[in-house]
Amino acid sequence: MMAAMPELPEVETVRRGLAPHIEGRRIKRLTLNRPNLRFPFPKNFAAHMEGAKLVHFARRAKYLLAEMQSVKGETFYWLSHLGMTGRFILTPPDNDKPHDVKPDGKNKTPGVFAHGLAAPVAEKHIHVEMDFDDGTHLAFADPRRFGFMDMIDKTAGNSPFLARLGPEPLGNDFNETVLLAAAHGRQTPVKNFLLDQSVVAGLGNIYVCEALFMAGISPRRKAANLGAKRLARLVPAIRDVLARAIEAGGSTLRDFAHEDGAMGYFQLDFKVYGRAGEICSAAHCSATVLRLVQSGRSSFYCPTCQR
Repeated sequence: MMAAMPELPEVETVRRGLAPHIEGRRIKRLTLNRPNLRFPFPKNFAAHMEGAKLVHFARRAKYLLAEMQSVKGETFYWLSHLGMTGRFILTPPDNDKPHDVKPDGKNKTPGVFAHGLAAPVAEKHIHVEMDFDDGTHLAFADPRRFGFMDMIDKTAGNSPFLARLGPEPLGNDFNETVLLAAAHGRQTPVKNFLLDQSVVAGLGNIYVCEALFMAGISPRRKAANLGAKRLARLVPAIRDVLARAIEAGGSTLRDFAHEDGAMGYFQLDFKVYGRAGEICSAAHCSATVLRLVQSGRSSFYCPTCQR
């Protein structure tokens, strides 16, 4: 399967794994081993981050978003995007080996806390290193350098990456009424509509395919023709597929690894994604899963179950 950007469940898994170890800590030292990733690092990035306290480690759509407090007590935000092969490697205090830190925050056997490549990362691919005041070491590696980091002054809404994002699909602001209003008059296929980050934040190709199957909606159907009844099935389907993926630790992509370096396993539960040519998994359905390309992305669906 081709490499793809981590989607919301993968990013949420990273957040849950790291938050217990870095929230409330100050960054004692930050080292940049190159001037850029996908984009150049912000001006004076290291100087601004050093001494700052990481107050809260959150996620917005597919971005990791840390609320920071500078040495002067001013609030700013550190934003990071994993790209295709970005991974964080955490080494706990007084330990010369990275630890396998599960998303529940419990330390397990020594290993690599990694989200990105399954194999151990080469030192040349480690581009950012942070030392926290308790001795925790956090490194960011990205062999293909499609990830990036940014700093945001005062409020997260000041970021051009976040300013136009729609509601979080697992939040209270995402519901049938909101989605129905956004779909009004939209002649684009529902698959493309749901991938529009201004409609709903964080959805990607894999989980849209799965949610549309669960809701019985064809990816070809125009957004304007969804109607209230279909949307009443679609919203809970989106919530359910994301929640199950987060619980399972995210999907397996060629360049995505679970926190212990092993590949994720939600793909074992895929109903249509990547299953073109196979028999539909729905009970009493013998149709073949089809694949079509929409705006350069593969859509997988059952022509019988999805209308």
